[in-house]
Amino acid sequence: MTQDDLLSRAQAWLAEDPDPETREELATLLDGGASDELTARFAGTLQFGTAGLRGELGAGPMRMNRSVVIRAAAGLAAYLKAKGETGGLVVIGYDARYKSADFARDTAAVMIGAGLRAAVLPRPLPTPVLAYAIRHLGAVAGVEVTASHNPPRDNGYKVYLGDGSQIVPPADAEIAAEIDAVRSLADVPRPETGWETLGDEVLEAYLARTDAVLTPGSPRTARTVYTAMHGVGKDVLTAAFGRAGFPPPALVAAQAEPDPAFPTVAFPNPEEPGAMDLAFEAARAVDPDLVIANDPDADRCAVAVPDASVEGGWRMLRGDEVGALLAAHLVHKGATGVFAESIVSSSLLGRIAEAAGVGYEETLTGFKWIARVEGLRYGYEEALGYCVDPEGVRDKDGITAALLVAELASVLKEQDRTLLDLLDDLAVAHGLHATDQLSVRVEDLSVIANAMAALRERPPVSLAGLTVVSAEDLTKGTETLPPTDGLRYHLEGDYKARVIVRPSGTEPKLKCYLEVVVPVADARGLAPARAKGAELLTAIKRDLSAAAGL
Repeated sequence: MTQDDLLSRAQAWLAEDPDPETREELATLLDGGASDELTARFAGTLQFGTAGLRGELGAGPMRMNRSVVIRAAAGLAAYLKAKGETGGLVVIGYDARYKSADFARDTAAVMIGAGLRAAVLPRPLPTPVLAYAIRHLGAVAGVEVTASHNPPRDNGYKVYLGDGSQIVPPADAEIAAEIDAVRSLADVPRPETGWETLGDEVLEAYLARTDAVLTPGSPRTARTVYTAMHGVGKDVLTAAFGRAGFPPPALVAAQAEPDPAFPTVAFPNPEEPGAMDLAFEAARAVDPDLVIANDPDADRCAVAVPDASVEGGWRMLRGDEVGALLAAHLVHKGATGVFAESIVSSSLLGRIAEAAGVGYEETLTGFKWIARVEGLRYGYEEALGYCVDPEGVRDKDGITAALLVAELASVLKEQDRTLLDLLDDLAVAHGLHATDQLSVRVEDLSVIANAMAALRERPPVSLAGLTVVSAEDLTKGTETLPPTDGLRYHLEGDYKARVIVRPSGTEPKLKCYLEVVVPVADARGLAPARAKGAELLTAIKRDLSAAAGL
């Protein structure tokens, strides 16, 4: 793009930008001749994909702003009308991030202007409440304005269709084509009224549904410390726990209320180093059975347990560990149907399902795929996402997952046992499934592209002394999986292992998911098995980093 083209694009954008804040921001960049920054914002457009939109707030087509959202809403409306849904209801939810309420209102206005109906949730609420509301209200689509656990300066736009599941191909490409067809914001009618702002009826219906995940009469004694991570989970989770009869969670006060600045954490993601420090501090003060955390839009659930063997006395459970615990609990409760997970999650779920005689399926990464598994009873993903009530919410739900974890902890407590004891039982029964992740955050996306290219051109022949017996390029798809940008390696030797490498769909990260399976004969073998698993995972990380040129 020439300098004249760049300035022309920026000035045209400025002329129709409806937001005084981003207009002022862009005018300042133009007046200051900030060509590098203008190039970063106008060299393309934020791409609408299977995660919808997500990006940093700011002016220009490569940022999240009201102009981008209005175009996205217009594209979605055109797609729905092309599918014969004129007059259909679109329900809209939003979190407490910067601009979320504005983006929700703009979306509602666009839907009304396009001849659809629109209903907006009454205030910032968890994403699973929106996912529930779509089917509860008979909507033809839903939009959640959220950037989940991304940094404070990000926001996003997640789209669901009328089945209550996030969009998958080809719907994403068809909506993207309609977005691209929007020439000018002046062509998008945006009345100032006409949509409905919902009351608390939908939230009450969702909360009534949360009880369905628990067994009537089950123990409800587990004591918890809870952090909302500056997000929207507190009121809904505490209400759900109160209805169910659990002791009121002790709140991490500094993180309890919504705050888009996320002042106490570097990244508002329970998986990130340091994010749980205040929760652990609170736990050491009140000595609960569990620490539970939601991410800012409360669709994920993190769990930590007392563990005298680690510094500070509290240990975060990996998503794969919680996934296996919930599966074992549901099996014990007599659940039937299909247990599903994404390919990056631990293969332990398949072992549990096979032993229990329930169905099992593997999908591509993301709940947009897991939620579509026929006959789904339970789905999880290692990134702290769990779907424990697919008839109610066809997406990950950090509220109902927290309830089910608390019920399991209560059942075990009555037996004078813990979640760690149950994990030991699973390791003895099925082998120790040790998992870890090599995650590389980048400023320059070419680092990711180069690493993927290096692994495709020169696939490793061994990692950690284990032979790579199969190397799959998932861009070609498999018999059971549609194409995706990823690589999968199976390793064999004294132990079996699996490695999957993929670019993150929502953040500038390269993600490598590692699993080693170490046989365990009996409880005495657990400690050496864990040591061997950790040793192999460390070696795989080292060798994989070298192979990828990281």
